[in-house]
Amino acid sequence: MSKISVYIIAFNEAEKVAATIESAKWADEIVLVDSWSTDGTPEIATRMGAKVVQVDFKGFGDLRNQAIAACTHEWIFSLDADERCTPQAEQEIRAITNSPDALDVYWMPRRNYFMGRWIQHSGWYPNYRQPQLFRNGSMSYDMKPVHEGYVLNSNKPIGHLQNAIWQFPFKNMAEVLHKANRYSTLGAEKIMHKKITMGMALSHGIWAFTKHYVFKRGFLDGWAGFVIALGNFEGTFYRYVKALEIQKGSQWQAPKAPPP
Repeated sequence: MSKISVYIIAFNEAEKVAATIESAKWADEIVLVDSWSTDGTPEIATRMGAKVVQVDFKGFGDLRNQAIAACTHEWIFSLDADERCTPQAEQEIRAITNSPDALDVYWMPRRNYFMGRWIQHSGWYPNYRQPQLFRNGSMSYDMKPVHEGYVLNSNKPIGHLQNAIWQFPFKNMAEVLHKANRYSTLGAEKIMHKKITMGMALSHGIWAFTKHYVFKRGFLDGWAGFVIALGNFEGTFYRYVKALEIQKGSQWQAPKAPPP
């Protein structure tokens, strides 16, 4: 029987992390990679039997690589604190990891629940992020601060699991706005080297809304689909504005002289 490590990245997720850990208790090891939470998240994880590793946050790519380094078993399954592994996904993971024909890396579909409904469109289903199941050593992450990519260290193709895990991305609109603010700040670092204008910020924001609401059929998800598209507009628009703010530097700071 192959052994599996589950790693969970978290920061101030006391309201969610217990359910995430509970959903992964079938694993041989649970590693919570925390960035010095102040709300009791690491204490909850410790009480539930997880190994807690504290990592200074230097971006999500670095954080996930640190998580891999903390895992000790042959297979690694990645969960975020707002995700839940279902029994069906667990059974499929066990079957794959014990199969002599298993590939090295697998995509995992996710079902998102938001504003009281399961989201069917809006780019949120099957909503793959980086591959979530992989042999230890067969995959790592690039060092982007947010929306990090993956680096494949295997010659085999990437497989697809059929059974989805669940994700509960936002408890309320305050969390939607908080994430848009945080991710736009991190994302600004990725594009600050580009030539940016306010017109570019607006056009990219409009495209982000249109892509999710029209082309990814977010309008079929009702008001939840509209909010998802609007959140993508805000995150994209503010990412470009914040990058422009960095470029402008002192030009956007307090004036040294009164207006004419």
